[in-house]
Amino acid sequence: MTRYPRDFHGYGPTPPDAQWPGGARIAVQFVLNYEEGGENCLLHGDAASEAFLSEIVGAAPWPGQRHWNMESIYDYGARAGFWRLHRLFTGAEIPVTVYGVATALARSPQQVEAMTQADWEIASHGLKWIDYKDHTAEVESADMDEAIRLHREVVGTAPRGWYTGRSSVNTVALAAETGAFDYISDTYDDDLPYWMQVAGRDQLIIPYTLDCNDMRFATPQGFNSGDQFYAYLRDTFDALYAEGSAGQAKMMSVGLHCRLIGRPGRIQALKRFIDYIKGFEGVWTPRRIDIAEHWRVTHPPQPRLRLDQMDRASFVAKFGGVFEHSPWIAERAYDLELGPAHNSVAGIHNALARMFRSATRAERLGVLTAHPDLAGKLAAAKRLTAESTQEQASAGLDALTDAERARFETLNSQYVAKHGFPFIIAVKDHDKDGILRQFETRIANATEDEFTTACAQVERIARLRLEDML
Repeated sequence: MTRYPRDFHGYGPTPPDAQWPGGARIAVQFVLNYEEGGENCLLHGDAASEAFLSEIVGAAPWPGQRHWNMESIYDYGARAGFWRLHRLFTGAEIPVTVYGVATALARSPQQVEAMTQADWEIASHGLKWIDYKDHTAEVESADMDEAIRLHREVVGTAPRGWYTGRSSVNTVALAAETGAFDYISDTYDDDLPYWMQVAGRDQLIIPYTLDCNDMRFATPQGFNSGDQFYAYLRDTFDALYAEGSAGQAKMMSVGLHCRLIGRPGRIQALKRFIDYIKGFEGVWTPRRIDIAEHWRVTHPPQPRLRLDQMDRASFVAKFGGVFEHSPWIAERAYDLELGPAHNSVAGIHNALARMFRSATRAERLGVLTAHPDLAGKLAAAKRLTAESTQEQASAGLDALTDAERARFETLNSQYVAKHGFPFIIAVKDHDKDGILRQFETRIANATEDEFTTACAQVERIARLRLEDML
């Protein structure tokens, strides 16, 4: 048995309407990453200098050395960039969420005071702004605990949101295990918040962004000018606003860094975007904690059937009859690489159909011959499965005249005599007259063609049964 942890299904083809406050068509949420003073630096006890997200093209870590230029660029973010952004957002009366690195906040008391006085949310961005991909879960967990402690000490309140950023495969689970966070943002996989079952609890996830993010000013194939940044933000807004106007409101996250967007040549693009969205009605500009509180009330976690987490006996008991009298299909499907994407009608049908399609011809013929005749002797004797009984009744095959019954019996005999298996059709897709027309047409087909058609109809019957079940 293999279980695949990644979720490719999400909300599927019909995501819910977020139902933002006031009927807003979009939530535009600005995040200010405060990392200055928390980056890799020998002064911070690290082995090398920082090399990520700066104006220095192709920067590399300097083991055992301080990188004076790199430190100075980060210092700009705290000394000048932060205050430029503070003036912009307070002047626009837009509250932001700060992703605050705990050690960086501890080194910036004036900035923390300005954040709290502006009623900005200060979420945790970890203890230090370093890469955790090579850390053990125990070390990362210890740093997480210390980040929470130091954040509370510096800010005065505990963080209610978490985002590591340079995360490991353990980050989300470790953050959820603390039970301390109203939301976690270490994913980039949706335009809406969602509930994740992790660490034995329902954890709210508010996905973040790496595309609507000024970090692309400091990456290859990124933004080379403010005009490019503005155009990308505008186009993203327009697409999501249109979806919201059509009844499926979404969330747009905008990621910012003091040392990047805080430069004079870039902040004008952000100002233009803020002015642009202010020209639309139905735009909500909340903090992330506001989104979390709204989602918890409006879209609370719901019990979900996790088909990929069922034990074998329960799985086969539930799905063993989907393909008529052929539980072996469910038994084989159980051993596939099932995951969250299979927790849906389409997902489980695909898993079962795969096992039917990959079976030998003799096995598939066995499935065909397991199907009863339409309006045949088993139906008259009330010996059909519950599924077949209901399906045949849906097309009126349980209430035939004597002449109709005789016609079905004749066709059944002729069809089986020619093809070697019963006539199979998804009766729920047809009425009685339509079934008879199909019967009379298909009986003349070549057996190989009819075998293919019958197999397709078996899969269709399975799909309809699953739709009734789930």
